[in-house]
Amino acid sequence: MQTPRELGFYFPAEFALQRAMWLSWPHKEASWPGKIHTIYKPYCEFIHLVAQGQKVCINVADESMKNFAVNHLQQSAFWSEAGMKNIEFYFHLTNDAWCRDHGPAFLVKKSSEEKYPSEKVIVDWGYNAWGDKYPPYDLDDVIPTLIGEQLGLKVFHPGIVMEGGSVEFNGKGTLLTTTACLLNKNRNPHLSQKEIEKYLTDYYGAEHILWLGDGIVGDDTDGHIDDITRFVNEDTVVTVVENNRQDDNYELLQENLKLLSKMRLENGKQLNIVELPMPHAVVYDGQRLPASYANFYISNHFVIVPTFRDNVNDDAALEILQQQFTTRKVVGIDSTDLIWGLGSFHCLSQQEPL
Repeated sequence: MQTPRELGFYFPAEFALQRAMWLSWPHKEASWPGKIHTIYKPYCEFIHLVAQGQKVCINVADESMKNFAVNHLQQSAFWSEAGMKNIEFYFHLTNDAWCRDHGPAFLVKKSSEEKYPSEKVIVDWGYNAWGDKYPPYDLDDVIPTLIGEQLGLKVFHPGIVMEGGSVEFNGKGTLLTTTACLLNKNRNPHLSQKEIEKYLTDYYGAEHILWLGDGIVGDDTDGHIDDITRFVNEDTVVTVVENNRQDDNYELLQENLKLLSKMRLENGKQLNIVELPMPHAVVYDGQRLPASYANFYISNHFVIVPTFRDNVNDDAALEILQQQFTTRKVVGIDSTDLIWGLGSFHCLSQQEPL
């Protein structure tokens, strides 16, 4: 069988226009022990903002969960009747809410005629809950294929573990990832770095792979890229830096900054690098949480950024991001309770391009 790349498909950048955002409704209390009831307010604010400019497709287990979700959405201060019309529910059982990692990877092939939409396929990577950390994950592992069947799209199965939060794209052939995650022996221990790169090119349609090192402290995914460095256009990344030299994140983020400064894009150009601050350390129940402004979601109309009740750094991060996204409005939503689940808006979502 030909690979997606051989057939002309590629994974678009997140800042490209989207048809929909996909979510899996949060229901696993163990992911937010003692706090799951607090996350629905920011989660619904997130949904309503995105729904102003595109579809929001939500996986739910049954009618009871759908009614629970609708009730919370209608209670949101961001609720609007028009926005609700863009929200669709799909009856797919899930183990957890982290759709970035267990959801479908949508690839497109642009039509030769502008009036026709792009052709679209799904890649269903293997999923093992970040190295078998949080079983069971059997329901999450089949979500991409179920969605492919629902949408009538061809589904490819590479046969290796890969998570959406571990890869970042500029839409022109460059893919950015980390050695800490993709070379971790709890994912694909039988594969070398070169072999993993072959899968990335074959099944994401990438041409040029860039590798950073470690992720931030508290990240249970072993170093996902979406907590540290993100493309905001074809040749520019924002990357988080820690200004406090005593903080455990300081050295590792400085090392990533050095690596970025030496990198070149698929066309040979040097990366434009914009620094984002880190919020002050967010600690709950004695645990350092992976709070990062890099875990934002780019929708058609908005860039939704997690904030952490840190007025100085919250405001600085929002201002920096607004300077990068001149055609979208940057909006901060308090993610202090969400991050207790060890992820925020980007981890919870997966985009479907037009």
